[in-house]
Amino acid sequence: MSGLLALLGLGLRGRLVVVGVSGVRAELQGGGIRCVVLASDASPRAVGKVVRLAEGRGVPVVPGPTAAEIGGGLGRPPVMVVGVRDRGLADGILQAAPGRDVTED
Repeated sequence: MSGLLALLGLGLRGRLVVVGVSGVRAELQGGGIRCVVLASDASPRAVGKVVRLAEGRGVPVVPGPTAAEIGGGLGRPPVMVVGVRDRGLADGILQAAPGRDVTED
């Protein structure tokens, strides 16, 4: 999981990620997100708002650590969802993710 957090940190510094439910939703609606990292303890409301939209857009949703761990890795308060704008970074995150895409069944 630390590899995932390191990649998200690099993405944040390079402005290649969007942090938070409202920002990720807006970027998903505009087609600018390549993958979404969802905190393992994300609220049902956040899950409903982001996962449904990501599924509709064909954007992979990667299970992440807790919101506190994601936020801590990004130097922020707890973060439930992070959207990745950059294709290369998204590919790296998909490879580093310990689980499968949570939108797959």
